Amino acid sequence: MSEQKALNVGSSGIEMAYERFGDPGAPPVLLIMGGGAQMINWPEGFCALLAGHGLQLIRFDNRDSGRSSHFHDGPAPDLQAALAGDFSSASYTLSDLAADAVGLLDALGLDSAHLVGASLGGMIAQMMAIEHPGRVRSLTSMMSTTGDLGVGRPDFAKLARLGPPPPDRRGFVDWQVRAFRVIGSPGFPLDEAAVAERAGRAYDRGHDPEGVMRQSVAVLASGDRTERLRSLKVPTLVIHGAEDVMCDISGGRATAAAIPGAELVVIKGLGHNLPRELWPRISTLIAGLVRRAEGTSHNA
Repeated sequence: MSEQKALNVGSSGIEMAYERFGDPGAPPVLLIMGGGAQMINWPEGFCALLAGHGLQLIRFDNRDSGRSSHFHDGPAPDLQAALAGDFSSASYTLSDLAADAVGLLDALGLDSAHLVGASLGGMIAQMMAIEHPGRVRSLTSMMSTTGDLGVGRPDFAKLARLGPPPPDRRGFVDWQVRAFRVIGSPGFPLDEAAVAERAGRAYDRGHDPEGVMRQSVAVLASGDRTERLRSLKVPTLVIHGAEDVMCDISGGRATAAAIPGAELVVIKGLGHNLPRELWPRISTLIAGLVRRAEGTSHNA
């Protein structure tokens, strides 16, 4: 389905760009992308595989990414201050991002959905399950963490060598390719042409370096979710790469340990991306969780 836009979404009244795939009568799966990433970072081929399992897919741009609302009028994000515990530059929190996703469900006339979140998207999905449990049928948290700063830490030494992304389109595209050589999956070939193509599309759709920083400050301002995750009663799958340098595997292990009954799947060779070779396995894992959840809690 072609890209659409929902207006006056959620309590913040924002605009949200989204797309739907698959049978509109099938169980809905909300795909929530990570920090600075756009809905196009959920590859079309991966979405097609999920839809082939008999699912309805909804992917969307979070606030401050792509063609959804950007918070340019907010405070200048100060990441260093936030790391030191000063959150005065936060324009919003993970609770607001979760409320946006709930608002999108409202706009689409959906009472609830299965959530699949990657990286920041995993954190948003977790917060949605915590604060809006009646809207969540199942939770898949991928390459993500709990908000405990002692786990899921990036390998700052490897990331620092990249430097900041250049402001021009060509420089940004080249930087993205270099970045995915670092954060990608050492066990699988990097499709550099696909990375470059998506980076160019993302630049054209709504590249916003400050938006990435606002999202990062929002994560820090939201604190540690570990204790709140212990109260969840939703079927949960945690997927993490053994070689993730952007979010250490300890973040996935901590997430699975905190959520009662969560299944942890650690994939050797996987980093902080979605290699084409793993699409069949990951889509099958997600579809399996959805089938189990549809057969139990939601239909009980």
